[in-house]
Amino acid sequence: MSQRAWVAAAIRKIEADFNRSADTHLIPLDLPGFPGIDVYLKDESSHPTGSLKHRLARSLFLYALANGWLREGCPVIEASSGSTAVSEAYFARLLGLPFIAVIPASTSPEKIAAIEFHGGRCHLVERACDLNRESERLARETGGHFMDQFTYAERATDWRANNNIAESIFKQMAEEPHPVPEWIVCSPGTGGTAATLGRYVSYRRHDTLILCADPEISVFYDGYCAALRGEDWRDMACEGGSRVEGIGRPRVERSFIPTCVDAMVKVPDALSLAAMRHVSATLGRRVGGSTGTNFIGVLHAAQLMRDAGRDGSIVTILCDAGERYAHSYYDPAWYQRQGIDVAAADAAIAAAVAGQGMPALPCAWLEPSPYQA
Repeated sequence: MSQRAWVAAAIRKIEADFNRSADTHLIPLDLPGFPGIDVYLKDESSHPTGSLKHRLARSLFLYALANGWLREGCPVIEASSGSTAVSEAYFARLLGLPFIAVIPASTSPEKIAAIEFHGGRCHLVERACDLNRESERLARETGGHFMDQFTYAERATDWRANNNIAESIFKQMAEEPHPVPEWIVCSPGTGGTAATLGRYVSYRRHDTLILCADPEISVFYDGYCAALRGEDWRDMACEGGSRVEGIGRPRVERSFIPTCVDAMVKVPDALSLAAMRHVSATLGRRVGGSTGTNFIGVLHAAQLMRDAGRDGSIVTILCDAGERYAHSYYDPAWYQRQGIDVAAADAAIAAAVAGQGMPALPCAWLEPSPYQA
């Protein structure tokens, strides 16, 4: 089969898979201490591969195919904290391509099992900062293609339409009491979701603000602050890997566009995981740690709205299910090893949800806060 014919057949398979898939749900979530403020979770765990990254993987494969970067029989390699690799393994198997996931050695065994279930092979790396270097080496040695989600996430997604996550949110909000959200809250892994959301609300001329919540061990927040000061932010880095799988990076990735984000907050991991437990208990099912980070952003935004006397809606993302983290976030021994005070963090979240005070968080704005007098 010629390369052009193979690409056409591959795109047809991906589009057919998309047509067989339903949209993800938008779930209301009660916030007792904030009357007049409606909160919704965009449940991305209902994708076939169980996370928000299913959208990204589909876009990355279509982008790579349209650019002529994928070839019949040649491996696909990806650097990932796990969820993107699960989704890319799914699409690689759909196209009959070998898939190698370059992932941190600390990745949950549940994610590793999911990658292997979809036919992928896992290449473990000790340091998160080495993921891209190892991926590039493997691509050279195997004659494969390094997908490089951290560079291409923001450009592979069609931010104007094509059922991206922003368009889906606004369609599902159309019949709600406050159909145009005051805030949409996300967290940065590649930065691609924040870019898609920010571009879409600008393009559609909505007044919605985008809040990005960065986990504790990550450099995105610092890069954002540097960009606001007019300093060079593109090569900023920090030590260590994020304890909240799927979000946070030791370097500012190329898909992160600071000017697409209206505000950022920096969230301690203890609060992220306490918020995860609260959302899980409220929904009656487990969610992942990044959903907890997002929920802290929701509480911060709700506090700003209440202080300004504003009603409205806030939408955030339920990124993946908690079953992938049985050996970490849902294991008491893991918290002991990490030195995280669970009881204090749970009490702080209970008070915040009841409207009795939100823990102070580092916060930066692209422009002066519209909530200030």
